[in-house]
Amino acid sequence: MSDDGLHLRPFRGLRYAPDRVSSLAAVTSPPYDVVVRPDGVHHLETADPYNIVRLILPDTADPAAAPRQAAGTLRRWRAEGVLTRDERPALYAYEQRRGAVLQRGLIGALRLDGPVLPHEDVVPEIVADRAALMRETAANLEPLLLTYRGDDPPPAGPGAAAVLERATGREPLLATTTEDGFAHRLWSVDDPDEIAAVAADLADRTALIADGHHRWATCLRLRDERPDDPAWAHGLVLLVDSARYPLQVRAIHRVLPHLPPGRALTALGGAFRARPVPGPLPGALDRLAETPGNALLLAHGPYDGHPAGFHLLDRPDPELLARTVPSDRPEAWRRLDATLLHTVLLDHVWGVPDRPADIGYLHSAEDAVAQAARHGGTAVLLRPEREETVRELAAEGVMMPRKSTSFGPKPATGLVLRPLDGPGADGAAGPPG
Repeated sequence: MSDDGLHLRPFRGLRYAPDRVSSLAAVTSPPYDVVVRPDGVHHLETADPYNIVRLILPDTADPAAAPRQAAGTLRRWRAEGVLTRDERPALYAYEQRRGAVLQRGLIGALRLDGPVLPHEDVVPEIVADRAALMRETAANLEPLLLTYRGDDPPPAGPGAAAVLERATGREPLLATTTEDGFAHRLWSVDDPDEIAAVAADLADRTALIADGHHRWATCLRLRDERPDDPAWAHGLVLLVDSARYPLQVRAIHRVLPHLPPGRALTALGGAFRARPVPGPLPGALDRLAETPGNALLLAHGPYDGHPAGFHLLDRPDPELLARTVPSDRPEAWRRLDATLLHTVLLDHVWGVPDRPADIGYLHSAEDAVAQAARHGGTAVLLRPEREETVRELAAEGVMMPRKSTSFGPKPATGLVLRPLDGPGADGAAGPPG
């Protein structure tokens, strides 16, 4: 087996005891960065007193106390038997299905020094926040979403695809349907021969981070803080073969709460052509999707006697692009809508500081528009990039602007956690503890 490939190890998962919660659906959550705070946190907290959001986004008056509160909550839930640890180390086969959408993959503890390609920059403040939470809880609370390209079609013999298909033909450990309409099923893969077949198949693979760049950066930071602890040398991931289960790619939108729409439009000058487009939102997004070349959609609530509405920005000034877009990057990077948004508009035209208080990132266009209107600010809506573009740039080691893409469907948080303490934390097949 090559030492340069992906090393996915089994671990003893920590899972909800079904008889201690109202339902598995009621204790799950979207990933922490998809939850719209504070409304989303409150909605999840009231779904069930043991909802996982109390661990991934603890609600405290003092943000500095949040990691300690989450750690105390996790210890209490484990002591009370709300969360129980599986007896045997295992990989976990995971399926998500809604209508024609089907995604399957393997959840395991991935060695962090393998060939994993990020494609987006991260916000240091968010990494610091996630690191503080992981230090205190000593747990991977939610998996990253990683993809790799397997053989298409897969070989008939043993391999990750065959192991996954066999697992999904057995009785699942759990099955639930979340309020977004996705049905989730989870199976244990603890047979040594099947685990060995997965390891051999992944030995020469390279993975792309589809979702979870901040969690990946957090895992790397904490691994470096604990170089002698093998548990911290691994991170919790869902690994999906996108040759068999292609992921969906969506845009992530920006909310600029301190940029009033009037000032946003006036400051444009000739940087972009700006044209009002009729709503409602779906129609405005269709116009954005149909526009050739670089384009962005500004959305805003009522301001200075103007009604709420949308403006389509396109035809950027070539001379301005030549002055503001770095020339030492590949052409594919220079043509990204997100590149022009950050380097031209945010940095040069609008002067918006690059910090969480001034730029919000939301996966839902509806939520972005509503939040901008609530703050009297501006939302900038983007189009999704092609997965091939993302892979091309990642293979060249070129980072896209942060939060450029949203791959999915994303794994539900709360179905299986990975404690970093006790026997089996590093994937070793030790005795139950």
